[in-house]
Amino acid sequence: MNKFWSEMVKRAEPYVPGEQLNNPDVIKLNTNENPYPPSPLVREAILEELEGQLRLYPSPTVDKLRLAIAETYNVSKEEVFVGNGSDEVLAFSFMAFFHPRIPIRFPNITYSFYPVYAKLFDIPYEPIRLNEDFTLPVESFFESEGGVILPNPNAPTSLYMELSCIESILRNNPNTVVIIDEAYIDFATASAVELVQSYNNLLVVQTTSKSRSLAGLRVGYAIGHPDLIEALNRIKDSVNSYTVDRLAISGAMAAFNDREYFNNTITKIKETRDRFIKSLLQLGFHVLPSQANFVFASHSDRAAADLYGQLKEDGILVRHFNQPDIDNYLRISIGTDEQMDHLLGKLEKLLSVDS
Repeated sequence: MNKFWSEMVKRAEPYVPGEQLNNPDVIKLNTNENPYPPSPLVREAILEELEGQLRLYPSPTVDKLRLAIAETYNVSKEEVFVGNGSDEVLAFSFMAFFHPRIPIRFPNITYSFYPVYAKLFDIPYEPIRLNEDFTLPVESFFESEGGVILPNPNAPTSLYMELSCIESILRNNPNTVVIIDEAYIDFATASAVELVQSYNNLLVVQTTSKSRSLAGLRVGYAIGHPDLIEALNRIKDSVNSYTVDRLAISGAMAAFNDREYFNNTITKIKETRDRFIKSLLQLGFHVLPSQANFVFASHSDRAAADLYGQLKEDGILVRHFNQPDIDNYLRISIGTDEQMDHLLGKLEKLLSVDS
């Protein structure tokens, strides 16, 4: 190990993102990106900004974008924080609300950045084992000494937890912060944002990467009590006051303002998802009930690792996790109808071999 490394570097175990292959012919269904382009208004806004003041720093307070988000969710601007992707917002949240040497809780099968941040910031954690059906054991998150973070819908399982369960967790953690990571919430039933006014210990984190097709711009945000937002701003301004660039601000504002395009895209993805699940079931897969823009599926007769490798050879990328309890599952992002039909055709051929 390098003798110049700090203790923080030594204990870091970096997150491993999904494969990124530089091949335009690959059907990429492994990173839960939106298969459709962003609103046409996004391109117009970015082109207009390119003709503007790129030589000048962007707004450190991102007031206009915060206001657009606030109007979308019917909250105040003071209840909104914006960062460079939801991963940065989550990192700031770990620093702002969780404490070294005081354990936090999150599911044992969940977004794999949580243990990365916990180790990086020297925060102990208690992974809560999911139920056999992959649902969350709600009461196991009660009275956490250091706080709670969990995704809803959960990743990679795709399962959604009802707001009544989140309220139970909030009521039973009155002295610590509960972070609900809603990267996929726009494909689900309801957001916990509606609980923000009732619980000052709730922070809801969302992203423009999935439902608004802006994974390449890196804009994430959090909604919560103004005291929580102030804490996030104190961390941000101690690291980098200008975390969101001018092009990202302009593009994200345009995306939030085009609600019709957003609603149409969400509807298409959900319809494709539901049709795809029915087809997988017909092929003998076990599929968890998804409320995300991906599905989590396994097949009793074929190992997930084998299917993953064979699909990759055929130019289709899906995600396989070599992790206990889920190593026989594939996480498959929802693409266009054409992409999903192509995948189904490949799966049908693979499953028919030696059957």
